[in-house]
Parts: sequence; structure tokens; C-alpha cells
Amino acid sequence: MEVLFTLPAEVGPVSVVGDFNGWDPLAHPMRLGDDGHYRVAVAVPQGEAFAFRYLGEGGRWFDDEGAEEYDHRGAIFRVPAPKRRATATATTAKPKPRAAAARAAR
Repeated sequence: MEVLFTLPAEVGPVSVVGDFNGWDPLAHPMRLGDDGHYRVAVAVPQGEAFAFRYLGEGGRWFDDEGAEEYDHRGAIFRVPAPKRRATATATTAKPKPRAAAARAAR
């Protein structure tokens, strides 16, 4: 699954770093778009939680202000597990023997 990280242009050049890229600031630099926002899409496995932070120019670390959860490493995001499709299981009823069915009909 891809997670899209977005920040306003005011933050300056920035990278997103975290558990998903071994905290490597060169792995996911954000690119400034025509709309004035920095963005980068990161592929992550579903059903897991990841810590992340942003690293700006001059070695300035900062957290995502919109995160709902934090720990000692930074902001936490949880990638939902894929929804399991319900599978219908057919149960087979045992047919009544003919004699029993005939007696029941009497």
C-alpha cells in the first residue's frame, strides 16, 4: 500500500524518514509540486504500525502535527490490514432416507 506524505512549501526541502526506510534521509526526499506542497509516496506493508519524522534543511527534525499518536521515535501511523473477504461455506444437509421421509409424511 502507498502512503502519501504532504507538507506545505514553507517547510523547505525535506525528507520523510522512519521505520519503513531504516531512518535513511536519502531514501524518500519530498518533491515540491506545482500546487506549493512537498509530497512523496512511500510503499509500506499493510497491517503494521510505523514511526516517522521529517528531516529538513540544516538537520532540523520535526514531527507531523496532524498525527494522532506519538512515541519516543516520533509520530506513529498505522496501516490498516487488508479486509478479508467473507467466504461462504456451504453446509450440506444429509438427506433423509426415503422410508423415514415417507413415514414423516403420513
